[in-house]
Amino acid sequence: MSTETILILGGSFAGISAAHFVLKHVLPQLPKKEEVTYNVTLVNPSKDFWWRVAAPRESVSKQMMPSDKTFYPIEPAFTYAFPKFKFVQGTATHVDSAGQTVSVETASGEQQSIPYAALVIATGFTTPSPLFTQTTDREALEKVHTAFQEGLKSAKTVVIGGGGPVGVETAGEVAEILNGRPGFMASAPKNPKAKVTLICGDKKLLPLLRPAIGQTAEQFLKRLGCDVTYNTRVASSSKLGEEEGAKTKVELSNGESMEADIYIDATGTRPNTGFLPKEWLDSRNRVACNEKTLRVEHESAGARIYAIGDVGSYTQGGVMDQAIAIPVAMTNLKNDLLAHLTGEPHKGDRHYTANLKEQQVCPIGTQKGVGAFNGFRLPSQMVWAIKGRDYLISQLAEGTLRGDQFKKDPKWTPVQQTGKAGLSSG
Repeated sequence: MSTETILILGGSFAGISAAHFVLKHVLPQLPKKEEVTYNVTLVNPSKDFWWRVAAPRESVSKQMMPSDKTFYPIEPAFTYAFPKFKFVQGTATHVDSAGQTVSVETASGEQQSIPYAALVIATGFTTPSPLFTQTTDREALEKVHTAFQEGLKSAKTVVIGGGGPVGVETAGEVAEILNGRPGFMASAPKNPKAKVTLICGDKKLLPLLRPAIGQTAEQFLKRLGCDVTYNTRVASSSKLGEEEGAKTKVELSNGESMEADIYIDATGTRPNTGFLPKEWLDSRNRVACNEKTLRVEHESAGARIYAIGDVGSYTQGGVMDQAIAIPVAMTNLKNDLLAHLTGEPHKGDRHYTANLKEQQVCPIGTQKGVGAFNGFRLPSQMVWAIKGRDYLISQLAEGTLRGDQFKKDPKWTPVQQTGKAGLSSG
């Protein structure tokens, strides 16, 4: 008996959602043959799904955001699909597209070679600061957060690099935990404990949102004792000593420098693609894929490889975009696999169209926030109600883990293929 494996690399938002979609809407439609079984194998460095959305608050205070609210074991969410679902705790190290296998180093150090009939790359990204990235397991990340919180207790100067949502949210959480909540009518803290500075490389905060929303974000940050420096980038940072509590020297693009008790690098993300052939990547080291079908179409990739989530070249990033992308990629996977297994004509492609309306929600401390949804600006109170209370945990965390948003497969109209990518027998 042979096994056809749909292999998914990455167990965060995109990978977990893709696994649920395949189990619910792809495997049931594959041809039933006595000599063939199908399964979904999910590979992830941690056995837990981490609610990364809450990282700005969790990294600052375990009292305000306990780890028990942000970590969820992955395997129990798939008990409904056993034995068609398999979880491997490990890290992909190499893809052999000719042999259709992926080399994986497991958490115990064992080397495995996992064959695939279809491959989904959902390995996400790494952040410059370890505060916002889970590279191994829960315990390691909790240690990083604990050490950071200990240092924060005595900090008098904190510098955050990056004017995007992670930088703004983190600046708000740090400033509030150090300087307290401002008075009702206060424009800034009366007696701030610490000087907090946010370095923004752009002319405004939150580049995806209109300037007026960025200006409001700056006002809310100032109420918490955080100043913003614009049109300036962090060129480099270096510790000024080896001892515990040593300051960090932060060199700026304008030639100036700052010394800080704590420096937090929130200047962007780095896609986790180091295990992939360089020719599969674009100029930003993301997986280059067809912007409509989300297939990886480089001639060396072979058949039935797809990119989803922040690792893919097609997206501006963000969790909300995945609700659009995952049904597209997984439907195309299904139709490609059906054509491969049955030899019947391809049923047509599903196409991805990004929602490019102004859309981002950004809490600033525990009381305020800014944002827009589907092109409409949101009042601060609504941002707090949507995200600021608990960073969406009570609304979405467990549902995401269970794949609730993909219980049904939305209707779509097939688009006939114009090329043969994804159809080779492989």
